[in-house]
Amino acid sequence: MTPYRGFPSYPRCAAVLTPSYLGSAAFECQHKIKSRLKKNSCCVFEGIPKAGRSTPLNEIYTELYITERGSGEVNKEHEVRQIEKASRKPAMEETPIKCGDIFKPLPGKYKPIRTIMTTGVAGIGKTILTQKFTLDWAEDKANQDIHFTFLLTFRELNLLKGEEFSLVELLHHFYIETKDAGIDRYDPFQVVFILDGLDECRLPLDFQNNPIWTDVTKSTTMDVLLTNLIRGKLLPAARIWITTRPAAANQVPAECVDQVTEVRGFTDSQKEEYFRKRFREESLANTIISHVKKSRSLHIMCHIPVFCWITATVLEDIVKTSKRGEEMPKTVTQMYSHFLRVQSIQGDRKYHGRSETDPPWSSESREIIASLGKLAFNQLEKGNLIFYEEDLADCGIDIKAASVYSGVFTQIFKEEFGMYQARVFCFVHLSIQEFLAALYVFLSFINDSVNLLSEEPPTSGEDKLFLLYQRAVDKALQSENGHLDLFLRFLLGLSLGTNQIVLRGLLGQTGTSSLTNTKTVFYIKEKIKGDLSSERHINLFHCLNELNDRSLVKEIEQYLTSGSLSGESLSPAQWSALAFILLTSEEELDVFDLKKYSASEEGVLRLLPVVKASKTSLLSGCLVTQEGCASLASALSSNPSHLRELDLSYNHPGDSGTALLSAGLEDPRCRLDTLRYKEDSECFNMLLSLCFPPSVEHGGVWRLKPALKKCKCLFDSSQNTLTIKMESPSTQQEVTSVIHMWTCVYVCVAMFPFLILSGSPSDACDLTLDPNTAHRRLSLSEDNRKVTRVRGDQSYPDHPDRFYYWDQVLCREALTGRCYWEVEREERNGAVYIGVTYRGITRRGEGRDSGLGLNNKSWSLECRDDRYSAVYKGGETALPLPPAGSTRVGVYLDRPAGSLSFYRVSPGGGGSSDTLTHIHTFCSSFTQEDLLPGFVFSGVGSSVSLCQL
Repeated sequence: MTPYRGFPSYPRCAAVLTPSYLGSAAFECQHKIKSRLKKNSCCVFEGIPKAGRSTPLNEIYTELYITERGSGEVNKEHEVRQIEKASRKPAMEETPIKCGDIFKPLPGKYKPIRTIMTTGVAGIGKTILTQKFTLDWAEDKANQDIHFTFLLTFRELNLLKGEEFSLVELLHHFYIETKDAGIDRYDPFQVVFILDGLDECRLPLDFQNNPIWTDVTKSTTMDVLLTNLIRGKLLPAARIWITTRPAAANQVPAECVDQVTEVRGFTDSQKEEYFRKRFREESLANTIISHVKKSRSLHIMCHIPVFCWITATVLEDIVKTSKRGEEMPKTVTQMYSHFLRVQSIQGDRKYHGRSETDPPWSSESREIIASLGKLAFNQLEKGNLIFYEEDLADCGIDIKAASVYSGVFTQIFKEEFGMYQARVFCFVHLSIQEFLAALYVFLSFINDSVNLLSEEPPTSGEDKLFLLYQRAVDKALQSENGHLDLFLRFLLGLSLGTNQIVLRGLLGQTGTSSLTNTKTVFYIKEKIKGDLSSERHINLFHCLNELNDRSLVKEIEQYLTSGSLSGESLSPAQWSALAFILLTSEEELDVFDLKKYSASEEGVLRLLPVVKASKTSLLSGCLVTQEGCASLASALSSNPSHLRELDLSYNHPGDSGTALLSAGLEDPRCRLDTLRYKEDSECFNMLLSLCFPPSVEHGGVWRLKPALKKCKCLFDSSQNTLTIKMESPSTQQEVTSVIHMWTCVYVCVAMFPFLILSGSPSDACDLTLDPNTAHRRLSLSEDNRKVTRVRGDQSYPDHPDRFYYWDQVLCREALTGRCYWEVEREERNGAVYIGVTYRGITRRGEGRDSGLGLNNKSWSLECRDDRYSAVYKGGETALPLPPAGSTRVGVYLDRPAGSLSFYRVSPGGGGSSDTLTHIHTFCSSFTQEDLLPGFVFSGVGSSVSLCQL
């Protein structure tokens, strides 16, 4: 008999392509493509291939932290904000995914993955990730079940806009080897398409209105070709990997993507690993690592691999050129100013014949930087990260000049060539574009007295430079998604003399006065006092840091050191400073106890960003009312939501506050596992808010609202404590507790499947096995209440209800309304499956139509010695709760409510002393014909006995 475990049977590992497999031409084609990909992917270039210095990828590659993303929701925040939030998120919360395993289902998931989307901010390493995947395949190190890997970038696909291709012709265009081999169909092969850089796509990907296209040999527009390839209409057996920045992820409908992953960049340990790989000299590596750790802003930015590279370039230059009197960069503006100077000096020496004794900033360099700055600013306002010839023309840059710029500043501005030398330009990273844009705005004011941020002329006597900074602050605060946050930090940072010294010769006489900076600092502090979002407050503190003003932060640090911090004495600005200190601390925000700072609702409201960033927030006795609950609900539904445990004991939010909190719990982004809530009346109100009230129709039973069926409640009458535990949406892992409910409320097991019951449910039913359904390898005994899998066939007569393929049997009694039963199981050499099925399930078929749990007519729980798994439609989901020595399973079917729940029954002598712990619940309408209990066996000697309740 075919083993039951393992359905559905996934595509077998594809045959390794050999000359005898579909002909030598295809084998030769694969060999040539691998050779080309090895050549193109084996090195990382600092700059561009024609002018840069290459490093072997396998030498420098540091495994990036890739995790499953809980939802495909778009995050349109500025990517620096996302980086700062990610840097506060403990890495151990999620399971990392290795690059070579990107198409493998995650633990507990068995559905094959066709289309995967990987998101990540600019510079986080998405392209390097695809390069590593491609290189490992080309070098025969991984994924050898794949016959062809086709890497296509949207930068190159954009250039084909308006042209028509078939899929075969498109591959002939980019991979001439396929044309030489005469390959005109790909269904015999295992193929992976990597579509890199969706955020750079300028094609109209209209998934809703584009026509369906299924013929790989028929030509159409590029956007129709891509939408059908991604949707699975064109070459459905192919696997698709799309990479994108988060803001563009919604260009592909969620239903077209099987799994969304996120590149979170470097963890703290990986940052150190990168620098040690980059610098073989241990003392140099130690110096750089130590300096980065001392500067919190630099340490946060090093979450991005590209920033690690920039940092390494600058600090290596400072250390190796023995510029001992030169201050090591501590802010991002200082770092980028040094980086620009290093690149200018290297370009001048290489292309303009200047010597080491010549001053930096040749006239050629100044001209290039001015042009690139204008391009950066204009395209930043438009939201463009890549530029084509027409974009350059808009800024007055001709294509020849752009090529020169990319040659001189190879590590700042890149010219890329497609398969046919089509040109695409970009800055190495978004942050470099933002720095040059800020520098251009600053230079335009210093050299030409032009305020590019304001159309209104200043009145006489006004401080014009202060007006520039004032307008920049206002524009950044008005930005919906904070897309000018980093630009503002750079612009303000350029006002400092320390940065102007680094850029001396480029800036000329700036005329920046300390009075202007003082006025700017005062203006920012006034804004901090206002009613701004937490993210805007935090960015304003970063701006003060760029201006070398830490007065507010030092005030709070002194309070914290002396232990005299009192929430009643803090101004709004000081509250914001406290939040900034806690959020930028080197210590992980694992547990945040508000009472250390202020046991008040104002503390909850003012330090809400800290609550959002923490894993556990202790707010017991903090006088939280309706207003506080509204803010906490926003924290529970934030993207991403870090909060796992929330203690609201001894607070009095009232019914309206409880309702607001419940709305936050219902949000799909909520990842809370535990909510502690004390005071008996409030506990009861919370319970009511999570439930529909009892009705005559439902026999006075409290019923959980559908959106919260996966939560868990714990009530301890001696402590007056209700603990609500919820299933994590991202991992589907549950925390199970022993719960003893109070006797005055009877809770329906179907709607509260997680609650432990006292005594046997009133819906217990008496069942017997039906001999007319039993497979001949099943032996019935004990008045048809026990079934055992045996070796030899039993002498059962032919019957139309008998199963002839799967070793399974059904019960006689149909299940109506609400029914509960228990079985005692014994597994030997295999598994036992417990479930229910519609009476009309196929009896003689050899496929899934007749197997319990392998179709849409039946549901089953797989039981083994060490684990449970849920089986439906052939899909198998591993469940976190272990059997823990229990061999008894309880089953509760509530047809009106549409739920089928399974429980582990822990032995206690039977009756009220037994403990039921929820294993899994299936939800379905169950509106068709009669439902019958059933059992399946995969090992000789395994048995099931129906228990007497």
